[in-house]
Amino acid sequence: MAKKPQLSFWQIWNMSFGFMGVQIGYSLQNGNTSRILSALGAEVEHLNYFWLAAPLAGLIVQPIIGLFSDNTWTRLGRRIPFILIGALISAMAMFFMPNSEFFAYILPPLFFGAFMLLFMDTSFNVTMQPFRALVGDMVSEEQRNQGYSVQSFLINAGAVAGSILPFLLTWIGVSNIPAVGEKVAPTVIWAFYIGGGTLLLTVLWTSFMTKEYPPEEYRKYNDIKLTVTVKTSFLTLLKEIPVTMWRLATVQFFSWFALFLMWVYTTPGVAQNVWNTVPGDSISGAYNEAGNWVGVIFAGYSLFGALFSIIMAKLANRLGRKTLYMLSLFAGGAGLISMIFIQNQYGLIVSMLGVGIAWAAILAMPYAILSAALPANKMGVYMGIFNGTITIPQIAAGLSGSLVLSLVGGKAILMLGVAGLSMVIAGFSVIFVQEHIKNE
Repeated sequence: MAKKPQLSFWQIWNMSFGFMGVQIGYSLQNGNTSRILSALGAEVEHLNYFWLAAPLAGLIVQPIIGLFSDNTWTRLGRRIPFILIGALISAMAMFFMPNSEFFAYILPPLFFGAFMLLFMDTSFNVTMQPFRALVGDMVSEEQRNQGYSVQSFLINAGAVAGSILPFLLTWIGVSNIPAVGEKVAPTVIWAFYIGGGTLLLTVLWTSFMTKEYPPEEYRKYNDIKLTVTVKTSFLTLLKEIPVTMWRLATVQFFSWFALFLMWVYTTPGVAQNVWNTVPGDSISGAYNEAGNWVGVIFAGYSLFGALFSIIMAKLANRLGRKTLYMLSLFAGGAGLISMIFIQNQYGLIVSMLGVGIAWAAILAMPYAILSAALPANKMGVYMGIFNGTITIPQIAAGLSGSLVLSLVGGKAILMLGVAGLSMVIAGFSVIFVQEHIKNE
């Protein structure tokens, strides 16, 4: 088997640069979906059900995209055509969602917004999945930690930009309160416009600056014999999943269960705990100020994640991927639990330090561990199936969110404590993961 060439830093950077734009859009979705849907009439007790659109889309779409991209070759490559198509659709959906109230002649605003959320997240998933497989395709074992750490850095840089956009637009004078007779603040609408445009530009950069290995070269680097293609059933693929992937699935379940609760309940939790709003208040100045601040602290955890990503590859080489992964998840759990006790908006930034460390590790370590254990000719489809370990826990959190909220007395801030406990359990689960190292 021929050894994969060592890539320059900028080659590694360029192949994940588009992911930064995708994450800007994804962060705008995460930080403002509850805010938009609440303004359109959704009750806080029902927000978790609307959020189910995202993981359901990922569960269905990513394995399909992975399977098709494994068996595709065009002049642009294997993964890049799917990245491009998903980006175009995502940008369109980002224009429509914050303007849902203006399409009442088609559907009631809340239903149109929910439909656009599903449409937008489906296209995000079409774009995201090939980025994961692209790094696995292109980098050698020696550069695997670096490849996914750079990707984690760019994802977090995009998350910072996306999360803080509404706050910055307010700072430069864009109104943060809906106009008379309207529901969504102009800061949110313009943030979605800017995010969609940036998404397109960064994905185009990756598409034209990254040259994927052609089929013959790819087979040579991965010791794939050219034989008659035999169709493999989805059930067979599931039966052949490496044990490493099953063990990582447990860690992923508790990690993403925690993240989903954080995304759904931080805005109402912080509004009630710090700004002293009342349940049901979703359009007041105080609630929108809290919504902007949640964008800032989400930018904070992404910034901390980006900074941690700079040293993460070296730490992983020194401590081992598993040890670093476990300690990072413990830090995230501590950060989430601490939010219950903080009633000062600036104190929440300290909580985000731990969340940011966990977030950076969640974006990189599972993929660095997993990609070394996967067969190269099935990298895309298994990465797509692995996305189920992200989406299924979010679906579980979405379906159980209302029940858990009632068990904690309807206090949204306590849901962040539940999230923190889940993150700690994820950290302990790392102990049982088996690593597999490929020699290239």
